[in-house]
Amino acid sequence: MNESSKTEQSAAADQKQKTTARQDSLSQVRAEIDALDLSIQQLINARAELATRVRNSKGEHLAAIDYYRPEREAQVLRQVLANNKGPLSDAEMLRLFREIMSACLAQQKPLRIAYLGPEGTFTQQAVLIQFGHSVHALAQASVDEVFQQVEQTEADFGVVPIENSTQGMVSHTLDRLLTSPLKICAEVEMQIHQNLITVATRLEQIERVYSHAQSLAQCRNWLHDHLPDAELIAVSSNAEAVRRIRHDDRAAAIAGENAAEVYQVPILIADIEDQADNSTRFLVVGRQLCPPSGDDRTTLLLAGHEGPGLLYRLLEPIARAGVNMSRIESRPSRQGKWNYVFFVDLDGHAEEPAIAQALLELRATARVVKVLGAYPRALTTEKT
Repeated sequence: MNESSKTEQSAAADQKQKTTARQDSLSQVRAEIDALDLSIQQLINARAELATRVRNSKGEHLAAIDYYRPEREAQVLRQVLANNKGPLSDAEMLRLFREIMSACLAQQKPLRIAYLGPEGTFTQQAVLIQFGHSVHALAQASVDEVFQQVEQTEADFGVVPIENSTQGMVSHTLDRLLTSPLKICAEVEMQIHQNLITVATRLEQIERVYSHAQSLAQCRNWLHDHLPDAELIAVSSNAEAVRRIRHDDRAAAIAGENAAEVYQVPILIADIEDQADNSTRFLVVGRQLCPPSGDDRTTLLLAGHEGPGLLYRLLEPIARAGVNMSRIESRPSRQGKWNYVFFVDLDGHAEEPAIAQALLELRATARVVKVLGAYPRALTTEKT
């Protein structure tokens, strides 16, 4: 055998040895993954057992709503974010733990969550972010119907939009909070990505664009630049817009990815919103106030006696107590011409001493003081 053949054989042997070593290493990694998967499965079931014990300690025949605690969930999920060292992002870790908690809660009977539908809306996505997939999500045709479902105990909680970062407050939700006995139990903040959804393959084909009026407004500049001659048609929801155009190659809808998936219509162009930080805030409404979670927001409904300095008199006790006001919105009271009420968001929980003192002073002077909710602030994953 010549030297060249010996060299080739030696190289082949070395390569075989390296391949065998890699295969052995890969087999070892896979064995470790299998062992971890088993441990994870066992730990999840152990958590479910503990959730069952919590339920039984409160009453064996109680429904999920009787032991669902928004403030407790917020505390657990905040700790998950604080403990996360990667490589999974905070957003992914939050999503995984939310689903584990959702499944554990639903062992006996899932929560019933009414939301502003139809299926495929951003509000449905907010339901899944807040409650996970182990719930019965009940689509409603209007904000009013969401409130009615919860008031009549047909649903345990309701989810409705309250504010968009570029288009402002949702008046229908504010008006319903004005008259409803329901309380705000939680909030969800979600970044909104708008997409051009259509069966058309080129922009030149599109003659009509359907969407909710707010979504059309959020994409006004993009539409002006790319579809200047298209007719813009406002409909009841983005999901309804996608449903209408799913067989029309001359039309498009503006909606979220979820609606495109539900109605099986392709996204032609993604992320067409004018503002990259476009976000919407949603409220979870229920029948009871929540205890403090440690990082809360309180929403008040205030009305004063008419006359000079009305707003000053309402806000002075809040300022004197050293409480930060993060938002104020006025709406007609529906009790008289040019008569207004004020929706006020405060940092902190209504049971905290400073806010409790401000409420005490307000009740002595204001015409209306109503705590609409004291609830955990929305979880954020800004590190990701």
